Amino acid sequence: MAQGRGPVRRTYKFLLRPSGRQVASLNAMLGDHRALYNAALQERRDAYRHPSRTTVRYGDQSAQLKDIRAYDTDHARWSFSSQQATLRRLNLAFAAFFRRVKAGETPGYPRFQGAGHFDTVTWPVDGDGCRWDSQPEHPSQTFIRLQGIGHVKVHQHRPVLGTVKTLSVTREGNRWYLALSCDDVPAVPLEPTGAVVGIDMGVASLATTADGRHFGNPRFLQRSADRLAAAQRDLSRKKRGSRRRRKAVARVARQHRAVARQRADLAHKTALELVRDHDLIAVEKLNIKGMVRRAQPKPDPDRPGQFLPNGQAAKSGLNKSIHDAGWGVFLDVLRAKAESAGRTVVEVNARHTSQRCAECGHVAKENRPTQATFLCVQCGHSAHAGENAAVNILRAGLALQVATAS
Repeated sequence: MAQGRGPVRRTYKFLLRPSGRQVASLNAMLGDHRALYNAALQERRDAYRHPSRTTVRYGDQSAQLKDIRAYDTDHARWSFSSQQATLRRLNLAFAAFFRRVKAGETPGYPRFQGAGHFDTVTWPVDGDGCRWDSQPEHPSQTFIRLQGIGHVKVHQHRPVLGTVKTLSVTREGNRWYLALSCDDVPAVPLEPTGAVVGIDMGVASLATTADGRHFGNPRFLQRSADRLAAAQRDLSRKKRGSRRRRKAVARVARQHRAVARQRADLAHKTALELVRDHDLIAVEKLNIKGMVRRAQPKPDPDRPGQFLPNGQAAKSGLNKSIHDAGWGVFLDVLRAKAESAGRTVVEVNARHTSQRCAECGHVAKENRPTQATFLCVQCGHSAHAGENAAVNILRAGLALQVATAS
């Protein structure tokens, strides 16, 4: 449940406009932090493989930074606290690995980071190796000071509220961005409307409300599939390590970034409209990661080494549609906007919401003769499947809200 109650934490993202020399320095900074990450990972691997099974922790590796900086002048020019943040990043990767092992999930051991996969450096505290120099009255004169790089111009397109806590610089293709994580950002509650709504997530429509509104799903990835396929074919023909291959990689990355920005734009516009019009928004509590997981193989008991059909071919199409719709992005944006606006988002159990009749309450999978149609086999109630589910979600949300209040 999300509800606006006083100050909140928010992240502001701005485009950086570095000079050519600063771009070279930024790339060198990423390279040195990547080398530090990979060296720390190698040390942990070697320690574990040693007969003594020595355990290396974050505190041990952080204590070595002083000696590393004294020996290597390249590392010494960057912020000490940002290097500690890189070591914490590795520590979090190991913590997630061991958490998955204990939970019985399929763990992914932390990997070495290639040049194209390590694109972010973080400073934990404003003023320690970095300084946010905002000019509210002159946004065009805003800079971020970074140790070893200098004052980098920032395209500040909106004011920064609250207290800046952490800063991150990220490379996306040939562009650089600054992310400011701020505490104590004042919420701006909207006037109550007295309206409530339930939302059913879908692939035909991104969201369907209980009152019959449908927010379309433009399927951005599907629309750009031809251009993306052409860019990937062009990439496959290029020689590894060549300049042309690097350009082809950049073209593919631009296509994916364009799709991601389109999804985010749709999520923000849809969430803003819902938050403005409703005091309470009920949504399904979805395990999206589990929904798009590959179907488990089914061994054939009569033929050792062979497998039965498991429906993965059909499921892969649904998985792609779920990813293309961007449910996770939309729900995250909706919660954030509701919190800032003093609205309430209630998450309810999604079980049977699409199979339960909103009129008589009968539950049966036969109630859904097609993906878009709901027809109750008991009372004959007919409705759009998304609208019927949204009514059930709204009722469950209101019941949960009453139970929580009491």
